[in-house]
Amino acid sequence: MNEAADGRVVEFAIAGMTCAACSARLEKVLNRQPGIQANVNLAAERARVRLAGMADEAAVIAAVTKAGFSASLVDKDTREREKARRAADYRREINRFRIAVALTLPLVGQMLFMFGDAHHHPELPRWLQLLLATPVQFWIGWRFYDGAYKALRGGGANMDVLVALGTSMAWGFSAVVTLFGLDQHVYFEGGAAVITLVLLGKLLEARAKARTSEAIESLVRLQPKTARIERDGQWVEIAVDALMPGDVFMVRPGDSVPVDGEVIDGISSINEAMLTGESMPVAKAVGDKVFAATANGQGALRCRATGVGEQTLLAGIIRMVGEAQGSKAPVQRLADQISAVFVPVVCVIALATFAGWWLHTGEFAEALVNAVAVLVIACPCALGLATPTAIMVGTGQGARAGILVKNVEALERAEKIAVLALDKTGTLTCGEPMVTDIVPLAAGEEDALHLAAALEQGSEHPLARAVLARAAAVDLPKVANFKATPGHGVAGEVDGRSLRLGSPAWLGMADDVAVMRLQQAGRTVVVLEENGSALALLAIADSLRPTSRPAVERLRARGIRVVMLTGDNAATAAAIAHEAGIEEFRAGILPGDKAAAVAELKAGGLMAMVGDGINDAPALAAADVSFAIGAGSDAALEVADLTLIRSDLNGVDDAIELSRATLGKIRQNLFFAFIYNVLGIPLAAFGELNPVIAGAAMAMSSVFVVSNSLLLKRWHPKAR
Repeated sequence: MNEAADGRVVEFAIAGMTCAACSARLEKVLNRQPGIQANVNLAAERARVRLAGMADEAAVIAAVTKAGFSASLVDKDTREREKARRAADYRREINRFRIAVALTLPLVGQMLFMFGDAHHHPELPRWLQLLLATPVQFWIGWRFYDGAYKALRGGGANMDVLVALGTSMAWGFSAVVTLFGLDQHVYFEGGAAVITLVLLGKLLEARAKARTSEAIESLVRLQPKTARIERDGQWVEIAVDALMPGDVFMVRPGDSVPVDGEVIDGISSINEAMLTGESMPVAKAVGDKVFAATANGQGALRCRATGVGEQTLLAGIIRMVGEAQGSKAPVQRLADQISAVFVPVVCVIALATFAGWWLHTGEFAEALVNAVAVLVIACPCALGLATPTAIMVGTGQGARAGILVKNVEALERAEKIAVLALDKTGTLTCGEPMVTDIVPLAAGEEDALHLAAALEQGSEHPLARAVLARAAAVDLPKVANFKATPGHGVAGEVDGRSLRLGSPAWLGMADDVAVMRLQQAGRTVVVLEENGSALALLAIADSLRPTSRPAVERLRARGIRVVMLTGDNAATAAAIAHEAGIEEFRAGILPGDKAAAVAELKAGGLMAMVGDGINDAPALAAADVSFAIGAGSDAALEVADLTLIRSDLNGVDDAIELSRATLGKIRQNLFFAFIYNVLGIPLAAFGELNPVIAGAAMAMSSVFVVSNSLLLKRWHPKAR
């Protein structure tokens, strides 16, 4: 969806969500508001909201507050504030948990004696049990009452409703028995143990969830805090936030680069592993680009800032990873639909269990215990955490490997790719063509180069850059009446001469022997023509990336049909395709026709496209899954679902592997969450599950799901 056309996207930090039912209800509440389209992520505690029409941030915050939660706009300081808040909350909850354990242990300890002699076990006085259980129920457990009230006030129900209702029933029954001296067993230990165990599960879950966001945290920590800049001939150290585009900064040996920039003096090598995953340092000299947070080697560099603040490549990576972690995969829709009706259904089952047991046995206490067990075992937390935790870890690992996931839905589809279309220039090849041959026909070599370079002034086409690079030392005259014909060439007047420079087919020389000989050698040929007469042939070659052929072999080994798309002629395309190990290619495709070619290839199954240029953007948008080469144009990067920072086609195969690993974990998590409830609720309803055991199982289910997702940290791209 085009954000510019359909409204602006704003991110909010959400506090107060406790389970999947919370996030599902909040999302439903927000999406009912006019002009608001929301996506709420439980694991990340974030809401990404698209605002349209008269809707604004205040309307979102008001709707969130009314639903029983709190919201704040995410800014550059939000992460630090949240980290501090979570640390304080964690310390407070740890202290409460310790008190809960101290109060609950005597209650649970007496149960151990029941297994030895049920008639003579030492039982704590009931008034003491009441004194021990009451603070656990209403002070330690207040969070569940508060969460339940807010959920019910907002018109929904969540895990807090289940815990508060179940433990209150156990405490209330026991309190009545104690106060009126009735001859019944009391269940103070059950309610207190459930609250203590659920609190333990929440603490373990919070600790594990914090680890799922380590990918972004590690990226944030890479950003330098200060920079040395040149002011009035002096080097001064200032905060990175104060740097402006155009400022000249110094990177000393061993320093991290503070912002994106261009080298204006010095020679060194920079370790860019944090961006590309490659351990080998990259040589840097005058004119080369440097990126924020990369590590300088032995040489000193003077650089001019080109991207600062949110405009650096690192900031873009952090932003994209955060967006991906906050988005939803289609596989989660089923979980969301179930979560929305889960709690009301469980309450009905618990009520039916209570009524059924009471009518069947006539034992009120036994009916109550079994109903409480149903309420406690049926926690939707595991269901809500199954997908987002796996996505957070998976996309974080992808970022470390140089694979930026912009669209999680595309990541899910990646494992099903059947057809892969590859652009040639800049994707299969290095994207830096060079003029290899100048064949004079009716003009001298220098004169032909002079005229061709004059025509290509101002053009950003890779072939134009090759011609201009060859004529770098030549003073070029101005061109008049310039006209570019996409996919064919350019025309204009230079020194009063009417010239055209373009493809042989456009200029009627497709069958020329000299042209064909150069094309069969893998060269791209352009013809310089004056008034219908060919002045010279310019042959341009773009070498294949060293990693392209191995990457194609990996993809074909998966059974993926690989097709090369290029605007080049058939002979040149055939030579490049053969060198890359590609059997199928489409040559002579104009930029406007690439999207049509992609649509045609979709008939062969789920179709992906890899490109790097502005002319690839429509085709990337048309594909089911799109990959942009990291060194490509901004237009391609904006449209693509996944970006390969390393500019290496092996990243496509790695992305497919990452897709399979992430989706595998999601399926495992969802299976466990579903089977846990499918088995647990009937066991509790038929009296086979004690509430204390149910509470422990419920707490551990969430911990299992998050821990299973963390196993994705073992995923790494294949060695190359």
